[in-house]
Amino acid sequence: MRTDDFDYDLPEELIAQAPAEPRDSCRLLVLHREDGTIEHRRFTDVEQYLEPGDLLVVNRTRVLPARLVGRKPTGAVCETLLLRRREDLDALGGMWECLVHPGKRLKQGAVVEYRAGGLHAPQNAPVVLVGEVVDFVEGSRGGRLVRFVPQGGRTLDEAIHDVGNVPLPPYITDYKGDPEKYQTVYAMQEEHSAAAPTAGLHFTPGLMERLRNKGICWAEVELEVGIDTFRLIEEDDPTKHVIHTERYHVGQDVVDAVAEAHASGHRVIAVGTTSVRSLESAWDAHAGGLVPRENATTNLFLMPGSEFHVVDAMITNFHVPRSTLMMLVSAFATREQIMDAYAEAIRERYRMLSFGDAMLIV
Repeated sequence: MRTDDFDYDLPEELIAQAPAEPRDSCRLLVLHREDGTIEHRRFTDVEQYLEPGDLLVVNRTRVLPARLVGRKPTGAVCETLLLRRREDLDALGGMWECLVHPGKRLKQGAVVEYRAGGLHAPQNAPVVLVGEVVDFVEGSRGGRLVRFVPQGGRTLDEAIHDVGNVPLPPYITDYKGDPEKYQTVYAMQEEHSAAAPTAGLHFTPGLMERLRNKGICWAEVELEVGIDTFRLIEEDDPTKHVIHTERYHVGQDVVDAVAEAHASGHRVIAVGTTSVRSLESAWDAHAGGLVPRENATTNLFLMPGSEFHVVDAMITNFHVPRSTLMMLVSAFATREQIMDAYAEAIRERYRMLSFGDAMLIV
């Protein structure tokens, strides 16, 4: 198995720059693993593939306005992307693991000032947040530990909201719409993620109500999506790739719902690769089943050859070539089925990646 096995030609014009409107009007490619057949539908048709008693598991995480742009005292512009709050290093929550650009200019001790309104703020606009680079993050290019101190009587969260923007993926270059469209309609209030669980972006309140009325069950996990989800695998041998670590939570209610669905002969359908990773990470071989996880971390790397113990079907988006997510869906189906499905989607001019169309793998 080589990383090149999960590469494909992605036409730039097919990379969706805005979400479908309404959300559930996007296209849906249905892949049947049993025989590899493909159907072309709309996302609103997803309910036709679900039966009463089936369990949908979604990731309810919410995206933080994690992209901060500020200046050093010299006037040099610096961009900071918040990845993970390091409460183990600072109980007050001021220490963050970040990606910084340009990384070479932000060495230990470097200070960046952020003003309300960002780079377009007047010169006399007050500084509302100051960040100081404390250390490098081992094994991460551009990774820094940064201590943030709010100014002007603000709390840290208030200051981050004053200066931050929702960090859209780097391949979305022309979106000027409502940033709330990059949040799921069922997202929690607290903000923890650097990226959205994009398979869930297609759900609307009306579709959710129809699914519940049909007897489809609903459960929620939480996984804090890291920006590394967009990173390509650079190693020729994917087994040498070190996958990012993400914090996740699977409650006892989810454990009970999964057990009930399987005991009654119904399926567990994960909405998104983050829900898949949460559920499969919470599988305990010694216990012989799913166990609750509170504030746990996972670096589970699912690739062809991996076993799935919990998930029976999956709703997902179309993913970046040579990514860990391509390997995950290829593990759930087969590499050949996934590559054929992607080729078919491109021929049919599906909209790709985070704001794009969806796939149901059954």
